[in-house]
Amino acid sequence: MKIISIRDIHIGKDIPKIIVPLMGKNIDQLLLEIKTIKQVNPDIVEWRADMLEEVENIEAVKKTLSSIRAELYPTPLLFTFRSHREGGNKKITEAYYKQLLEEVVQTNEIDLIDVELFSSNVHEIVESAMANDVFIIMSNHDFEKTPVKEEIIQRLRRMQELGAHIPKIAVMPKSPTDVLTLLDATYTMNSLYADRPIITMSMASTGVISRVAGQVFGSAATFGSGIEASAPGQIPASELRRMLEILHTN
Repeated sequence: MKIISIRDIHIGKDIPKIIVPLMGKNIDQLLLEIKTIKQVNPDIVEWRADMLEEVENIEAVKKTLSSIRAELYPTPLLFTFRSHREGGNKKITEAYYKQLLEEVVQTNEIDLIDVELFSSNVHEIVESAMANDVFIIMSNHDFEKTPVKEEIIQRLRRMQELGAHIPKIAVMPKSPTDVLTLLDATYTMNSLYADRPIITMSMASTGVISRVAGQVFGSAATFGSGIEASAPGQIPASELRRMLEILHTN
């Protein structure tokens, strides 16, 4: 299993890493949020840029990114624009999505970038990220349902084929059986097909167990909320760390 190392954070080794999202709408909100987040010592911080009011202005995005990076360094920084179709805050064109991600990977101010599996420009964005030595978390989110086990595995394997350093999938359970499907798919993917870290989760309250059981089934990281959750079912990061440590030491 290949481990992804960013400074002293090693994704895919030992206890699952905690990723905490930044959800502020402007720089003032983001800087306040960072002060709170720093207190829980996240392993990685995710900037959900689709929440930014000025996200359609690339220069404003880059200026905000510089401020975030300066405040957070050396904590690894993940840049995410979550598309509207996958639960994000703003509708933009595929062309702008491509331009935004390609310009951001050229700033030298991020460590990881989220690239959606079903983006029409996925190949070009992956190439650009790799050319700029930015790690790729390739993602897919299903807020309606939990696909069958084989489909979950197929999507994760497709992400590997496309060059993702870390494949990621999040699904919505309708029942506890759906959570078992996600965990079973995670274990099978991790033990039979994955040659790199993967991240999986079942959302909402029904799926909360999947956010703490990663070490058992093979998910290498988990998302914990700071001031605001970025997806249903996120546990506050400070509580999440205690839960992971209990599982790790017993």
